[in-house]
Amino acid sequence: MFMREFLLLVLVLCAGGAALAGDVVKAPKLGMPQLGTPMSAEDIAKWDLTIFPDGRGLPPGRGTAVEGKAIFESQCASCHGEGGRGATAEELVGEPKPPHKDNMSKAIGPYWPYATTLFDFTRRSMPPSAPGSLSADQLYAVTAYLLHANGIVSEKDELTAATLAKIKMPNRDGFQRVDGE
Repeated sequence: MFMREFLLLVLVLCAGGAALAGDVVKAPKLGMPQLGTPMSAEDIAKWDLTIFPDGRGLPPGRGTAVEGKAIFESQCASCHGEGGRGATAEELVGEPKPPHKDNMSKAIGPYWPYATTLFDFTRRSMPPSAPGSLSADQLYAVTAYLLHANGIVSEKDELTAATLAKIKMPNRDGFQRVDGE
């Protein structure tokens, strides 16, 4: 009985939404709704942020851990703690040993399988108050700083699209597909 009432409610809500949409959106003769304004190539480029593990999609730029330390301290440390050891947000720095039952850290060094993912995640979502506000050079520098803090690169290694993609993370092979999934 409950399922039938639930389905009836869903149908009523959908019908009401469709009726409202019909009042708001004027459909052209071909039946396609006219929603918003078409995006320009420049607008699309701002949102086309896909970065693959092999480095495809990384923007031009460069940075070192030395440069990234100051950026981290001003933009990241208030949440991630001094040196990335954790505060109100997760720790980012840990021993670069893959996770096991005695070390379940999800910090960058022991957990993340690709260095490019760190760049991608930081670009999309950090700092939380202004995601997307860091330049490519700042992002390479912060990425270098965090990789250095995790013992993966030296503080003077320069990260670029080419060098970042070549970094082999300690847990690169730690994620395995289970048969049947």
